[in-house]
Amino acid sequence: MAELVDAHDSKSCGVIHESSILSPGTMKKVLVIVGPTASGKSDLAVRLAKKFGGEIISADSRQVYKGLNIGTGKIMKKEMGSVPHHLLDVANPRRQFSVSDYKKLAEKKLAKIDYPIVVGGTGFYIDTLAGKFTLPEVPPNKALRKRLEKLSAEKLFAMLKKKDAKRAETIDRHNKVRLVRALEIVNALGKVPPQATSSKLQAKFVYIGLKPKNLDKRIYQRLLKRIPGILRETKKLSPKRAYELGLEYRFASLYLQKKLSKEEFIEKLYTAIRQYARRQMTWFKRNKSIKWFRSDEFRKVEKYAKVALKGD
Repeated sequence: MAELVDAHDSKSCGVIHESSILSPGTMKKVLVIVGPTASGKSDLAVRLAKKFGGEIISADSRQVYKGLNIGTGKIMKKEMGSVPHHLLDVANPRRQFSVSDYKKLAEKKLAKIDYPIVVGGTGFYIDTLAGKFTLPEVPPNKALRKRLEKLSAEKLFAMLKKKDAKRAETIDRHNKVRLVRALEIVNALGKVPPQATSSKLQAKFVYIGLKPKNLDKRIYQRLLKRIPGILRETKKLSPKRAYELGLEYRFASLYLQKKLSKEEFIEKLYTAIRQYARRQMTWFKRNKSIKWFRSDEFRKVEKYAKVALKGD
């Protein structure tokens, strides 16, 4: 959070609301903060929420799970600064939580919150909530799933890349559950979900993106601090579920099973997180409405948010 502190505005982290500028009028205004992992999104969201009297809705596909805190980089209570946070710890980590589940819960929260700030790195969640995607009504195909689940993640990814190159750019190539579901949808529809013409929420979405300098260094430093907590959380999961959850939990599970040395665990995980950050940026770059800032440009972010949210 120190990066966002402005020496000329030491009181900006206090509860000094400027909520009048967020007056939604006839259409709700939703501030959306995006960016790659370790970019400082949560810290920025808290500062802006305090400044404007807002509440935060998380948009992270793993932070929805209870007990998965360190590995997912979930904001801690002491970091929330009394700002209400929603859609954290709402799902059982032993069960799948879908984008459809997220959309239903997030829409309910948006309807009740006057000044919502959506923050997260899961672009698919955010775009679905904003009405940029129509969720495909594709029921499970048990026969197809049974065949696909016998294949390796590498083979499934190759199949998806051939059938739907756009989806392959942003998916976790090691997550068999998501790969199987993606292929199931492609098999039924023959293409990615169509673009929606508008958001059912009838809301104005204002996008702010964080693109910090030295992201790789930030990722590595944060990773080293989180290793003990990641291992503690992974021990509570089955190897299969840890693999499905990906990144930290996948590689920690392999280490705990003695399939990786400590050095291999850290190096492979570091590489995987960097690749994940690149996939996040690939997704976000498609949205030309995002205004990008460095992580230390709070004054500029605040000014932009104030002007953008005030307009019709």
